[in-house]
Amino acid sequence: MNSFVSTATTSAPAAEPVQNNGFWPDIAPADFRDRHRLDGAITAARIEGALLAAIATVNRTLREWQARQVDAGHASIDEVPIPIWQAPGVYQGLYQRAVYSMAHASLIERYADYDTTNSGRERAESLMDPADSYRRDAVWAIAEIEGRPHSTIELI
Repeated sequence: MNSFVSTATTSAPAAEPVQNNGFWPDIAPADFRDRHRLDGAITAARIEGALLAAIATVNRTLREWQARQVDAGHASIDEVPIPIWQAPGVYQGLYQRAVYSMAHASLIERYADYDTTNSGRERAESLMDPADSYRRDAVWAIAEIEGRPHSTIELI
């Protein structure tokens, strides 16, 4: 599902990786653009801002899990033992998915306010479902990292 339609063939300048906290990997804006098919119509500054906010959210959500890993002697995600049933690099991939999905959801919501005409409002409403889907993908990736189910169900 792609929520942005390329309206031009503009290309964005290559940006430096967004620095992370040392435990989690740095995030490459160019890789985010490529994987989420975002063209140069979205400025580098806006991409960087969305990625920084997403990193902050995902890192805050995973802070206790990270603290347990550091307490166990694992200084970075590359040192955390991978469960036998998982593929190598799974934690890095899930972390990247969580950050990219949060950033994309944020961009969708911000670009919804670009056009304030009636058609712009209708477009904004149609973009909320994809934004929610990207947020769900992020939450599921975080749940996978933490080793917990994707949803919690309680009897009332």
